[in-house]
Amino acid sequence: MSALAPTLQAFFTDRLVRQRNASPNTIAAYRDTLKLLLAFASKRLGREPSKLDISDLDATIIAAFLEHLERDRGNSISTRNARLAAIHSLFRYAAHRHPEHAQDIQRVLAIPIKRADRALVTFLDADAINALINAPDRSTWTGRRDHALLVTAIQTGLRATELTSLNIADVHLGSGAHVNCRGKGRKERITPLTEITTAVLRVWIAERAGDPSDPLFPTRQGRRLTRDGLERRLSKHLASAAERCPALKDKHVTLHTLRHTAAMQLLHAGVDTTVIALWLGHERVDTTQIYLHADMALKERALARTKPPTTKPGRYQPPDTLLAFLEAL
Repeated sequence: MSALAPTLQAFFTDRLVRQRNASPNTIAAYRDTLKLLLAFASKRLGREPSKLDISDLDATIIAAFLEHLERDRGNSISTRNARLAAIHSLFRYAAHRHPEHAQDIQRVLAIPIKRADRALVTFLDADAINALINAPDRSTWTGRRDHALLVTAIQTGLRATELTSLNIADVHLGSGAHVNCRGKGRKERITPLTEITTAVLRVWIAERAGDPSDPLFPTRQGRRLTRDGLERRLSKHLASAAERCPALKDKHVTLHTLRHTAAMQLLHAGVDTTVIALWLGHERVDTTQIYLHADMALKERALARTKPPTTKPGRYQPPDTLLAFLEAL
């Protein structure tokens, strides 16, 4: 067995699990990246993954793999960068265990993160929000579940994984109603609930019943909804909502769009960006600045408070025909 296999195993069991106590989501993301890399290298070099060595995964192979992700798999630059971050993490760990491969490892670690254009965030306006939350058929059990889920997502701004991870016990509907979740980076946070969201969840929990440790938004079989399942439900309701709100037909709406929508609602209500960062569970306050860039209404209000310079628009004066003739000679 080559040096790569035991190093890779120790990276997960020793570094990620024992030393860093990484979350299941982080472990799954790193696992998927390295599975893709090993499959790519195995096909390129004609050797089984278990027989690959650290020197086989040199900078040339890694660069080709990153290009393959973008060109053949259609991954975005941000996804490409996330895959590279996982590879860098493995190679930094390997550097301490295998100094004999230091040169190959340093060349891989020197591969830079790729810069990407940052597009403005997409969010829903009031009409689109109402059309979406009214799209589920509330005469059915799944429709009532989806209605409660959409109302919660748009008001709280929880991430998709945070929504699917919610248990009944995480919702507190008494005085100071709120939902408790563990978000990215294992950070716990409390998000307050509005009266409308509280009323919707109170009715849903009464119908849903179950133990406190049961998922808040389960499948028909009582299992926890997956992210893919959540995306499918959203796509279904978006198709129905677009019939009532044609503007939705031109929008690319994902679960993260609902999170952006919650942030923009807070921003329009005059909530400070530092509070919005806490609300969304952002690691850094400057992450929240993307909503300031996307908020045209805020920019228009700022423009209305400015005093423009006093000047008159210029008018085009055609040149004298005789002078124009002479200039053309």
